[in-house]
Amino acid sequence: MYIFQKNRKRGHKFLISAILFGFGMARVVTCIMRIVWATRQHNIQVAIAAQIFNNAGVLIVYLVNLIFAQRILRAKHPRLGWNTALAHVFHIGYALLAGALIMVIAATVIMFYTQNLHTIQACLSCQRAAVVFLFILTAIPLLLVSISFLLPQSTRGEEDFGAGSFQGKIFLLLVVACVATTLSGFKLGTTWEAPRPMNDPAWYHSRAAFYCFGYMLEIFILCIYIFGRVDKRFHVPNGSGKRRSYIMAQIPECKSDSVVRSESA
Repeated sequence: MYIFQKNRKRGHKFLISAILFGFGMARVVTCIMRIVWATRQHNIQVAIAAQIFNNAGVLIVYLVNLIFAQRILRAKHPRLGWNTALAHVFHIGYALLAGALIMVIAATVIMFYTQNLHTIQACLSCQRAAVVFLFILTAIPLLLVSISFLLPQSTRGEEDFGAGSFQGKIFLLLVVACVATTLSGFKLGTTWEAPRPMNDPAWYHSRAAFYCFGYMLEIFILCIYIFGRVDKRFHVPNGSGKRRSYIMAQIPECKSDSVVRSESA
């Protein structure tokens, strides 16, 4: 939030910094709820809240990676990147992301309040479908970056944006996308594994696996965002969506001023 407020005062609009602050706060709330859950293990409401915040927070990282990948595609191939149909595809993806979150939350709540095996199996199927979709979503930035380099250069040329080299932006996004894919892949694999009895847990049920493949990777991603200064690297000029270009519009000199100067002379 400090970075967002500092940039805002300078007229540097970068809302993603505020979004990432929301992700950090969501993780603080998650840890608080897990501590409360540890002291009140039979409180179902606390357990549900901890599970919901744990699953919901990381979706912000997936969303930010998609936005960064879209900006790279638009810069490398403006005609393709600014295509209206492709923009609608991204909008559908964002809507499906929200739908996947709702589906996971609903399945989590229902599983805590039912003992019907058919209902539990249906909820588990919903969770598995959601994690498959989220894994595909985390891999899309890698696909978009690959497409940006495999396609021939657009006739409009490359439109750079933000600070730093274009290669630096791509490298930063690739590292974060790979880490996010690893995080999502771990959740995918553990969700699709057959349930184990409580007295015979698998290695991925351990606390070390939970924190290493969860919070540790998320902290690593946040550190890359902060110290990589994505607020500068991935900043685009205001009004880019209306212009369909990252090139700042040139403001022509006012003719009336030149006329006034000539008349006064």
